[in-house]
Amino acid sequence: MSTQNQNNRKISYSEAISEATTQLMEADERVFIMGVGVDSPWYAGNTTKGLMPKFGSKRVIDTPLSENGLTGIAIGAAAAGMRPIMFHPRMDFMFLAMDQIFNHAANASYMFGGNMNVPITIRGVINRGGEQAAQHSQSLQAIFAHTPGLKVVMPSTPYDAKGLLISSVYDGNPVIYIDERWLYSVEGEVPEEMYKVPIGKAAIRKHGKDITLVTTSFMSFEATKACELLEKEGTDAEHIDLRTIKPIDKETIFKSVEKTGKLMIADAAWKTCGVAAEIAALVSENLFYKLKAPIIRITLQDTPAPMSKPLEKIYYPNHENIVKSAINLMKQSR
Repeated sequence: MSTQNQNNRKISYSEAISEATTQLMEADERVFIMGVGVDSPWYAGNTTKGLMPKFGSKRVIDTPLSENGLTGIAIGAAAAGMRPIMFHPRMDFMFLAMDQIFNHAANASYMFGGNMNVPITIRGVINRGGEQAAQHSQSLQAIFAHTPGLKVVMPSTPYDAKGLLISSVYDGNPVIYIDERWLYSVEGEVPEEMYKVPIGKAAIRKHGKDITLVTTSFMSFEATKACELLEKEGTDAEHIDLRTIKPIDKETIFKSVEKTGKLMIADAAWKTCGVAAEIAALVSENLFYKLKAPIIRITLQDTPAPMSKPLEKIYYPNHENIVKSAINLMKQSR
């Protein structure tokens, strides 16, 4: 199985997820996918395109609206030796499956002394924006990262979307795979063959010497624009795309902060007790005397998502917020 991108073929983020799912199901009869709207473009976009006619309703299971019960069934199938992909078209409604995810999937291996694993991949989709309001726009990665026994990945590129899904299904542990609907149309180079992107390893998207910028998911996409604008302003940012939220690649972050002495974290989720807070704490605990300025967090405000379009423009951070924060950080440096 390949680990490197060796061709120039470009496909979209959503197509990369679809291709990974198809190849996993072709390669391993234990792999199946189930969830609400798994065969509907309205729910899944084209991330499951062509699966139903190819594999049938026994391996592509469009479920009723019963998140807790159906997630429990998928966890039971994983414990029995299958490799299910459980699809939740909106992360918001994964709250209804928290008992199964936290109490059962996350704890099973520990409680049984490693004699039973739960190799389930749970896809949760972020659906921010579009006037969808507070109950349909939430980014819940920090809640899952808080829980021992779960791994959490957030690919930001088509290449990583495919490679991390394959790695998640074959990991052997419960993995929360968070994909971002705002990224579905983004295109990038993706090999046709199967390959893995390692869980727990960040990607350095751009090397730099002035500021360390750590990002997740859609904010990684925005950070690429920000780094280009900052370079024109004379600021050389090092951009680290976290890719995995749990476990966090501390080594890559620490090495960069030792070099730059300045840290910004951009994670489009709530500020309090979030992923950005965790990274800030890790760096403060381990590299406090290397810091030349306060750590800056670029996140959502601690309010529910608004519905009105003008308020959404203020609520969701983008590359402009990163640029402004970086310029301010450079002024604060000692």
